[in-house]
Amino acid sequence: MATSPVKQFLVTYLMPEKCYEEIFVNFHMHVPCLKFVLKKTCGIWILLDTFLAQLPQLLKILWRGSAAGLSLTSVLLQLYAFSCPVVYAMANNFPLFAWGERLFTLAQTAAIVFLILHYRGDTLTGLLFLLAHSGVVFLLGSYAAAAAVSVMQASSLAALIASKGLQARSNYCKGHTGQLSSLSVFLSWAGSLGVVFMSLQETGSSLSTLSHILSACLSCVLLAQVLCYSSSSSTTKNKSE
Repeated sequence: MATSPVKQFLVTYLMPEKCYEEIFVNFHMHVPCLKFVLKKTCGIWILLDTFLAQLPQLLKILWRGSAAGLSLTSVLLQLYAFSCPVVYAMANNFPLFAWGERLFTLAQTAAIVFLILHYRGDTLTGLLFLLAHSGVVFLLGSYAAAAAVSVMQASSLAALIASKGLQARSNYCKGHTGQLSSLSVFLSWAGSLGVVFMSLQETGSSLSTLSHILSACLSCVLLAQVLCYSSSSSTTKNKSE
């Protein structure tokens, strides 16, 4: 008897066959299996957040030819937050495959910073900034003291939280989200929830977990703003027509 495509997909990517039998054949909500599936799902969301969260934002800016609504300070804090793991990996001589996705995310964020400056008419400043940032990351990864690198790594989450807070404040003050990508915000929100779940499973209620929860809450705020302001914008447009 041929295996159904749904079963093949679930068994290949989300759960062992034993769990499939328990949940979908015996209709038994087996707690260890449900935890396993949830952990796998969270892992996928975290991976998508790491690889792709910045890409829709980058493409939207390029497509619209504008970076209106994006807080430069917020994106610079994101750039710092994404630079820290790269510097840490370089300083500790980790193999590239272990942190290549972080480098990919960093490159996307650096491109977003450049585009914000470019569309503000500061193209030369943007180019100089990219060169300076690349040089600083290389120098820190190659020559910085281990203590300094560790402090940077520890501060990356705080920078990411501050970045989300500043963007949320900017959205509230302006009354719109501008060119903020709803897909990027959604991926960041899903990834944040995944990190919270994994952190709770691994460390329980710790300072790190509380920081991740704060980050997830701010991601929820940003997602709510994107949905509310886009809905409000559509209503206003329909009335004017």
